[in-house]
Amino acid sequence: MPQFTGIDPRQFSLLVHTHPAPILLDVRTPPEFEGVHAVGARNMPLETIKSSTLFNSLKIHRDCPVYLICERGSRAKVAAGAFVEAGFTSISIIEGGTIAWIADGYPVVSSGKKSLSIERQVRIGAGGLVLVGIILSLTVYPGFLALSAFVGAGLLFAGITDCCGMGLLLVKAPWNR
Repeated sequence: MPQFTGIDPRQFSLLVHTHPAPILLDVRTPPEFEGVHAVGARNMPLETIKSSTLFNSLKIHRDCPVYLICERGSRAKVAAGAFVEAGFTSISIIEGGTIAWIADGYPVVSSGKKSLSIERQVRIGAGGLVLVGIILSLTVYPGFLALSAFVGAGLLFAGITDCCGMGLLLVKAPWNR
């Protein structure tokens, strides 16, 4: 199990005063990042973190503290695991993510553009597929009910493992680049 720590936005804000220019990486998609992000954060989408060449291009010493933030925290945990596997020894996650950061009143950069978070895209996609499966099973062929069952099983798996296959696919969609 990867080793990393959690830090809440208040603790991070205090840390900034004692350690200038901490490395804060936002692992959300570029549209999410452009919409709103913590002041001082750099965008490094989760899908790029999984690339081993990225760690060499970061020019960050493996013992240097790195702080990760996403919307709520689950993508940051995945990214933290990748950093730990790459040999980084001081990884922390901003608990509650950007949502907690904003709720606690810490400064953000906002473009004013609203983008749909991956989580919302998953809910819309899953809900749509379940609805289509039910409608098709009632009007065309009862076997289409399997589509709704498949989506339900995927959501159950995502809830138990905190790993969402649909989310991983949606991150690669053109509108999330």
